Amino acid sequence: MVSKNQKKLINSLHQKKYRKQHGLFVAEGKKVINELLEANLRLHSLFALDTSYFEISSENVFNVTETELKIISFLTTPQFAVAIFYIPETQSVMGDGLILALDDVRDPGNLGTIIRLCDWFGITDLVCSEQTVDCFNPKVIQATMGSVTRVNIVYTNLNNFLTSKKEEFSVYGTFMDGDIIYKEQLPKKGVIVMGNEANGISKEVEFLVNKRIAIPRFGTAQVTESLNVATATAIILNEFRRI
Repeated sequence: MVSKNQKKLINSLHQKKYRKQHGLFVAEGKKVINELLEANLRLHSLFALDTSYFEISSENVFNVTETELKIISFLTTPQFAVAIFYIPETQSVMGDGLILALDDVRDPGNLGTIIRLCDWFGITDLVCSEQTVDCFNPKVIQATMGSVTRVNIVYTNLNNFLTSKKEEFSVYGTFMDGDIIYKEQLPKKGVIVMGNEANGISKEVEFLVNKRIAIPRFGTAQVTESLNVATATAIILNEFRRI
């Protein structure tokens, strides 16, 4: 049974200000919830069609009907369970290898995919500008498929961060007119900046980039304006790791 207060809480967590206020976020589906549980994230409450599926003992685990699940789910097609977790404490940048930085990435699906790519390519730290979409947005959590627990995600003033790292790291930025990445000698250590879906890297951040790189177009027409930022991130990270 889902109480009125529980429904109200879950619904409020769709908005960033309430996630921040309560220190909570929502996750849905067996795989995502299990990944978060295995990562020892602190569970607030769990609502499932069959709670015996999850090997946890808590007074805040509730069996619900399909109708109730549909009411509290953010998905068009609910996926067996909805859980509320406490947002973990933010860590500082920990690694000294490749760091990925996002300058105002706004689409939750893109961020979720980029977090999965960081997990896949072994990028320990993902640094996000303060304008980048919240990584605890329900759509982002869904798209990460659990990778959010294995990547250190830091929100900060990107200009200040890059300024502080410029002496220590080469700062690579992705631009349409940059040097072709396949011809570059790429390092094992550095910061890679990916820009906003519509506008690319901002002028303020561009000023701090000391190496401009690009993915060349091979299409005959040469009219495609740009790649999706998550697709471009996959190509860029693959090339850095391949080298």
